[in-house]
Amino acid sequence: MAAAKTYEDLAVWQKAHQLVLDTYTATRSFPREELYGLISQLRRSMASVAANIVEGFRRPGKPDKCRFYQIALASLDETHYHLRLAHDLGYADTITLRSRVDEIGRMLGTYAQTIASDRQQRSNGITNLALPIAAVISSFSLLASRF
Repeated sequence: MAAAKTYEDLAVWQKAHQLVLDTYTATRSFPREELYGLISQLRRSMASVAANIVEGFRRPGKPDKCRFYQIALASLDETHYHLRLAHDLGYADTITLRSRVDEIGRMLGTYAQTIASDRQQRSNGITNLALPIAAVISSFSLLASRF
């Protein structure tokens, strides 16, 4: 597989961007009183995912890249919660959106872990497990949050 030349080449960014667009569409039907509450929070957290993927892509160092991808994973968890809240409040059926959040989380976690693992292999035997462990924990939290 050829290396991505721009963030737009990343499948994970493409999926995150489409979910941002779909989130905007889904929140149009929320009650007007949620404009500065749940609508704003949900849109911002989802847009943050795509934006942090973009920012991480451009970073020259692998630790910096991984840091932005971890921020994106945290924003995915936040988005998942907001979607659950919207569902529980009866504003929308968000089950499909939440499953897409989970898919993006798995993809991004794997991508971040691959970058971190590559960095570990080049570190002359010095192992930094913090980022791979964080990616696994974040992936499990996404799965656990569905229950």
